Parts: sequence; C-alpha cells; structure tokens
Amino acid sequence: MQRPAAVILFAPVTERQLARLPGASVGIMSASQGTYSPAQLLLDITQGARVDTGAYASPRPGALAPRPAGQGAVIEGWGEAVARARSAPADLIPGLLASSTGGPSAYVSAGGGAAGASAAAAAGRAGAIGALSAGDAGTLAGRVTAMASSHTLTVADIPAGAAGARALRALARSRPAGELLIVIQRAAPAAGGRLLFTAIAGLPGSGGVLTSQSTREAGLISSVDIAPTVLAHAGLARPSQMTGRSVTGTSRGAALPALMARLNVISERRLPALAVLLAAWALAMLASVIAPAARSRVLRTGSLALMWAPAAALVPAGFESSAPHEIGLILLLCAMLGLLTDALIGWPRAVIAPALAAVLAITLDAFAGSQLLMRSLIGPDPILGARFYGVGNELKAVLAVLVLAGVAGVLHPSSRGRRGAAWMFGAGAVLAVIEGSALVGAAVGGVILVSAAFAVAGVMMLPGRVTRRRALIVILAPFAGLAVLAVLDLLFAGGSGHFTGSVLDASSPGDLRDVISRRYGAAGRELVSHAMPLAAALALALAVLGVLRRERLLAPVAGDPAWAAALAGGLTAGVLGSLVEDSGPVLLVGAVLTLTCVAAYLHGRPRPLRHSPGTPPGSRSHALRPEAEPARSGS
Repeated sequence: MQRPAAVILFAPVTERQLARLPGASVGIMSASQGTYSPAQLLLDITQGARVDTGAYASPRPGALAPRPAGQGAVIEGWGEAVARARSAPADLIPGLLASSTGGPSAYVSAGGGAAGASAAAAAGRAGAIGALSAGDAGTLAGRVTAMASSHTLTVADIPAGAAGARALRALARSRPAGELLIVIQRAAPAAGGRLLFTAIAGLPGSGGVLTSQSTREAGLISSVDIAPTVLAHAGLARPSQMTGRSVTGTSRGAALPALMARLNVISERRLPALAVLLAAWALAMLASVIAPAARSRVLRTGSLALMWAPAAALVPAGFESSAPHEIGLILLLCAMLGLLTDALIGWPRAVIAPALAAVLAITLDAFAGSQLLMRSLIGPDPILGARFYGVGNELKAVLAVLVLAGVAGVLHPSSRGRRGAAWMFGAGAVLAVIEGSALVGAAVGGVILVSAAFAVAGVMMLPGRVTRRRALIVILAPFAGLAVLAVLDLLFAGGSGHFTGSVLDASSPGDLRDVISRRYGAAGRELVSHAMPLAAALALALAVLGVLRRERLLAPVAGDPAWAAALAGGLTAGVLGSLVEDSGPVLLVGAVLTLTCVAAYLHGRPRPLRHSPGTPPGSRSHALRPEAEPARSGS
C-alpha cells in the first residue's frame, strides 16, 4: 500500500500567486545559512539539516544536474556533494529525504530553462532518482499527477510563463485529499534568494500562515523543515540526522510581503544605527567643550541614551519605515529617554530604568507574539538563517551588563554582605531564566555567561576574602544554569527547546564535538570579518585598561562594592560569551561598549551645590552655585 504522497514544486511565483492556491497556507522560507546558492538549497532540503556554508571545505557546492539512467536518473556531481558534506562539522547526509520515504522518488521536468533545475531534491543517498518524466509544459500537470499516484515523493519544476501558471493552478485544484503539495519559490540567479515565499496545501490543522518549531515565528519556516514535513505526512519517523521540524499552519496573522521586506533590511541598518547613536553622543561631548558646565549632564544623558537603545529599537520594528526614518526615530527616542531618565531618577540610580525596560519589553514581546524583537535591529536577524527567535548573540552580554548595573543602582550606596549578594544571585537567576527559556530567549550561551557573570558579582558582594568554596560557586554556576535550562525545556517546550535540540539530543560525543567545532569555526570567521579585528582589539584594550585603573574607574562612587561587582560581572559576561558563542568577539565588543556607557554615566556625577556666602540657608533669595567637582569624578 502506497503511503500518502508528497509533491514538491519549484516555481517562479509571487506571494500573491501562492495565496490564491486552494487550501494552501503561505509563509516565508529561510533558504540558506550563509551564502545562498540554488544547489545548496536543494542539498539542505534533502538533508533536513544545514550549517553555515563557511563551515564546508568550499563555500559553494558544485553543479548538480540529472542524467537519464534507465527509467530514472542519476545526479552528476553528487559524489563531490557528499564528500563536501562530510567536510562540515555536522552529520549531513545528502539524499536522506528520498531514502527515508520507503520507496523510489520521481522527478518531472518541463523542458526549457527549468529543465533539471531541481532534480537533486528527489535524489536518494546514492544520488539516484527512481523515475524521470520529461516533456513539455502542456503535459506537466498530468505527468506530475501520474507520478504522485505511484511514488511517495515527487519533485517537479514549473516553468515560467502562462503554461507554467496553468500547470500550477491545475495541480492545486486537482490535488487529492491525502496529498501534500509544497510550492517553493524559485529565485532568479541574481535575486539573492535567502528568503523565498513558500506555500503548503494538505497540512493537518492548516491555518493562515506557515510556522514550525525551528523558527517559532508565524509566517516563517526553514528549508530544513521540508524533509521532516514530508516524512510526517507519510507517517514516517524523522531520522536523527534531520534537525528540522515539521511545518504546521497557524491562524496568527502575518503580512508576509511586509515581513519579507523587513527581514531583508535588518542587517544593513544595524551598524549605521549604532554609528549614528555614537556619533551623536560624540558631537554632544565636543559641544560640551564650549560649555564645560554641561559636560557632566552630557556624559549622563548620552550614556543613558545608548543604554536605552535595546528597548527603543523595538518601537520602529512595529511598522514599515525607511532607513533614515527608523534610525532617526531610534535616535530621538534614545535622546528623549536619556534626558527624561536623568531628570526624574537621581544619580547613580537612573540605569535601573533602561535595564528594567529592556528585559520587560523583550519578555512581553515573546509572550504576546508580537514579533517586535525578531523585526528589530537588535533581534536575532533571521535572514542569516541561524536563529529566528529569542535573544540574539549581540544582545546577550549587553542585557547582562545592563541588569548588573541596574542591581548596583538599586543597592547604592552598598556594603559587602549577604543582602547585596542575594540581590546579585537573584537577579542573575531571573535573567538566566529569561535568556534561556525557550518561550523567551532560547539562548544556551546566554545562560552560561549570565550564570557566571552574576556568580562573580554575587561572590564579590560577600564579606571576607575569596575562598575555594566561593570560587567553586563561580565555576559551577554555568552548569547549574544549564541543568535548570534543561528542566525548563522539558516542562515548557516539550523537549523541543534550543538546548534540548542541540545538546541533550546529541546521539554521540561526535555530535557534541560537531556543535563545538561549528561554534568556534563561526567565531573565528566573525573575528576576521570586516572591521571586527579592530573593534575586538579596541574592546580588549579598554577591558585591560579598565581592570588596571579600576580604582579611578570607581572613584565617582567611592569604590562602592556593588558597582565594582557589576563591572567585574559585566566583563566576565563579555569574555565568557566570546568563548562560548558562535558570534565570538561580538559579545565582547557589546559588553565592553555597554560597560563604557556605565562608566561614563558614573563619571557624569552631578556637581554638588553649596550656598553662597553671606546668605542664610533656606532663604528664597539664596543663590546656589556648583562647587568645583573633585578631579576623581572625571567631569
């Protein structure tokens, strides 16, 4: 008895055309992790798994083309593709999808420019296709229907033009009740192709848009989800080598063209937005040279404005805007919030506000499903294809520093004791749950760096010297955090959380070795990309300078223990994060930049006021004037 059939069609379609297909749910598919190429997309679909293309021995696979052999075909270049897959630090098996369906697969071509373009998606592990049907576009729909009646998996190319459009409509209208029809947008060679519109008809509980456990975002799936979806439809188990998850439909709305447009611009706007914020603060500092009395206020408000950026960046993510408008709005919001916070909350406690706002905003966005973090400039940037939800690497260490500074602000003025240590340990536990929970942050590395950072801060708040027991607390804190994360994954994510999928589900020590190898390989590539070598070197230099001159750094707060613990914990988060995350130096740079903002805020200590001589205190005519600020304040 034949299993329920699945048909995968590659077609030059638009989102509007896909939305008109009867019974279909539409979504956006992440088509690559790294450099996009049509051949790599096909291999990822057949594997049900993927890694960054930079992790392969060669970034791009060779050409894959079908050659008739008997009633079927073989894919030329398949041997090279298999050897290339073995070079990657992952268990990648090209052709795993077709080989797991329990029978031969089929490929249907229509001639013209689309002939053979997607045949590799139907190939088994040996690069063979069970049945091949060639003909013109006019007979395409009938030939696909015939192949699907006798094969569990059928792949076909839909040509461009009116004949192809007619064939697609005919296949959608005549789809048998038990058939799964998957239509994937075929990108033009110069179109980039990292995100492709996709439609699926025949899903159980189908709704308005597509989603999966890989992305956990309404309207977004991954290329590695196609294979598990086909196997689930056929009632077959997903092989352990497949990391994708079955696609489902959801009734939650998502304006797909707007989402596609938004995801395509996040990467290009990130650095310009940060540059504008830093440049605005630098210009304000230069202006304060003319008015030295304003220097302290500029230090405070400018540093607070930058600390407000994670929360402020969520606001323009909710609507469409041009790059100048979005960056301008973020700048305006940060400046206004910096000024307002400094005016309403006394120094040095104003840092509490941006820290609390960032954590609350991210948490509420996750529970509300509003997708603001995913769409924002400080989110995980789904177009990169590695992460689609939760707290991205760029934000993990930044949040740790902000919350540490916020706790120091709450405790100021502080003294070493169990109360201060309890605040540090408690805040760290809360942030670790937020960053690690599959419902909010889904950040394994975030749990490690947060646990270690707040353990360092908590131990520093305890009276007395550092003992072996306290050192052991710091060492064991990340492991305790991971144990709690595993429990949270099992309780609230059904065992499908990021940590469970990448670590607990590893079938062998080799799998864990591959995870570690991929992380450090990606970190190494990040370290040598663009301006990162300079940024990382500068961050490292500032970190060393801060440690060597820590007494001067803490002079504005007279060496307050809570602030010392916060700065030490923040540096721990950056250093450890750079060692355990695949973004490597990005976390160190982010942590040091945020620590610099905290230090600048502290050195913006307001000048104390004193009474003018000869005027009775409390008199309305009494003039107030600033005293000369101590040199240690840095103002």
